[in-house]
Amino acid sequence: MSPEGLLSIGELAERAGVTVKTVRFYSDLGLLPEASRSSGGHRRYGPGALDRLRLIRSLRALDLPVPEVGRVLDEGDGPAGTTGVLATGALENALDGRLRELGSEITALRWREAALQLVRDCPAEERADRLRLVGAVSAPPSTAALARFWRGALPARLSPRLRSAILDHAVPRPPADPTPAQVLAFARLHAIATAPCPAADPRRPARNRTDADCRPDVLYDGLFDAYTLATTELRTGRTPDRGQALDCFVTAHATARELPDSPAFRRRLHTLLTRAADPMIDRYWELTGVLTPSPEPTLGAVHEWLRSALSEDVARAAG
Repeated sequence: MSPEGLLSIGELAERAGVTVKTVRFYSDLGLLPEASRSSGGHRRYGPGALDRLRLIRSLRALDLPVPEVGRVLDEGDGPAGTTGVLATGALENALDGRLRELGSEITALRWREAALQLVRDCPAEERADRLRLVGAVSAPPSTAALARFWRGALPARLSPRLRSAILDHAVPRPPADPTPAQVLAFARLHAIATAPCPAADPRRPARNRTDADCRPDVLYDGLFDAYTLATTELRTGRTPDRGQALDCFVTAHATARELPDSPAFRRRLHTLLTRAADPMIDRYWELTGVLTPSPEPTLGAVHEWLRSALSEDVARAAG
């Protein structure tokens, strides 16, 4: 130590338990300022350098990036010294950011682990198909393709409010700690959402047959009311039948088309819904139930209950 109480780069490195190269690296980055230079041009560090160096190493041990460490130190510089650094908003922001990154990294590892188990434990003849499915999905998976799928399927004139509400129900949130079965379910959902849909595909006109002649906001507002009523019926295990839920369902369709609810309209609606039925969409909702197990039925399950109730009602009226 010099008479002025300054430390040479070697002395600082020895006291901190690091190499001279490490001290020089942080100095060159501006994280560890020099107090002065000796007559021979050698670096000298003040009495606070040791604590600052230890703090830098602690922050780096938490895997904070060097730029974040610099921001923390810059905001904490002042009379409070190290105590000021530990109380800065920059430190809290850096820690929160790193925690979010770690959460995403851990989720990605869990998805990869479950995907590996899925492929390892399946019959050999299924491995190629499962590898193709899981290989098309990122880890952790993105729901962007599913959201695009539903935006394309919903009526163009639907309000942003209802579009967002439907997407909340139709696009499942991937679990943070999935089972192999859930990884497979999501991969199959992704395959459905990204499958080519040519202009001749019957799914395209099916949507037009049910929605082209109605006011979409009126329809979907009414459908949400009907789905709420039908959800209660599904929870109790009631079989599809006449009742308030079915009446609300039919009224939503009739009001959206500015028509009265009548036996003739119910027959027409039954025909429209039968033509619009799509096994691929049914499969989508089945997979959604696997991915997000819940006591609450999916919108697909509720819709199918109401469609079956309408079918039963029309059959009774005809008999």
